[in-house]
Amino acid sequence: MSQLFPMKQVLGFVFSLLLTTVALAVYFLDMSFAAGMTILLVTAFIQAGLQLVVFMHAGETKDKSAIYTNVFYGLIIALVTVFGTLLAMVWDM
Repeated sequence: MSQLFPMKQVLGFVFSLLLTTVALAVYFLDMSFAAGMTILLVTAFIQAGLQLVVFMHAGETKDKSAIYTNVFYGLIIALVTVFGTLLAMVWDM
């Protein structure tokens, strides 16, 4: 019976709820901008990793290294796009 109960998914869901509660607390506790953004960014990246591993089953296939490599390259492209846009439009370089 314990093999039929999705303990990993339930714990992932509870942890997702906990991370959402922490992010919501940033709004209600009226933190400074720097502290709030730091907490929000950290919880967002943890939440994204949790969703990828637990609910999208990224680590359960034979080609998990290819999946993680593609996620890494996508993250690099996103960061280059965001910081390239900031560099060109906001920082006037």
